[in-house]
Amino acid sequence: MPQRLDESAKGVFVIAPTPFREDGALDEASAERMTDAFLAAGASGLTILGVMGEAPKLDAEEARRFVSLVLRRVGGRVPVIVGVSAPGFAAMRALARASMEAGAAGVMIAPQSGLRGDDAVLSYMAGAAEAVGDAPWVLQDYPQLTGVHMSPDMVRRMAEAHPRLVMLKAEDWPGLDKITTLRRLSDEGRMRRLSILGGNGGLFLPEELERGADGIMTGYAVPEMLVRVCRLVAEGDRTAAHDLFDLHLPLIRTEHQPGLGLAVRKYVLRRRGIIACEALRAPGPKLSAETRAEVDWLLDRLSRRDRAVRL
Repeated sequence: MPQRLDESAKGVFVIAPTPFREDGALDEASAERMTDAFLAAGASGLTILGVMGEAPKLDAEEARRFVSLVLRRVGGRVPVIVGVSAPGFAAMRALARASMEAGAAGVMIAPQSGLRGDDAVLSYMAGAAEAVGDAPWVLQDYPQLTGVHMSPDMVRRMAEAHPRLVMLKAEDWPGLDKITTLRRLSDEGRMRRLSILGGNGGLFLPEELERGADGIMTGYAVPEMLVRVCRLVAEGDRTAAHDLFDLHLPLIRTEHQPGLGLAVRKYVLRRRGIIACEALRAPGPKLSAETRAEVDWLLDRLSRRDRAVRL
């Protein structure tokens, strides 16, 4: 039976980009190699068709084909979450149903951009929860993208109203106090406990874990580091966790640039031999020669200081 996502989920859920060839076609061979690489890195789960998966650039058939390909390659070894956010509930319903039938563990939903007021947000999420049927789902809290701000009390209300809401992807910024508040609410029995995974490219990974997050869901192109930091924090070795994280912070910062970050991430994955081509599907940015040189320097420097970074 396929794994179904629940509140106990923890660890590193790697957000996978969608590999394309230079002509814009799906690169299925790279998708398989990428899946293998993330599993070998120690991923606890995978997330596909998220914000960094270029989902809006895929048609419905391509999205279903990519989901099926990754799920077949994973073979049930780890849970796979599929991003199903869409402008309308019909498209959300179709992709959620197809993904769950193919063996996905759950789906991820973000509130529609531009919603104003608690009632509007809660009403929209109720409709989205109904659209995805019996699928366990992840609430993506990413106000920098959606413009929708959800208070801890709003998250609490959603958790109580929707038992299939099992995880929060916590990407509010600043968001560390929000994690602390939610953990306090559940520890005191004032809300149902959810799995909480951080995001934002991993920029605050050690601090999020120390505030009570269960792990991270991001697509940083060296997920081996994320796995090791999670393990070191769990072992109580705070200094070692921060020292390792600090080695990678310059590349994380470079990869997190709004509008350019996915191009940097795909370039790093291509240089690491994980995907064959760094192309984004049009329209999308291309790296300048100067940016490539900067990323090359960061990668070469990092590879000398961390053996996990193989080029």
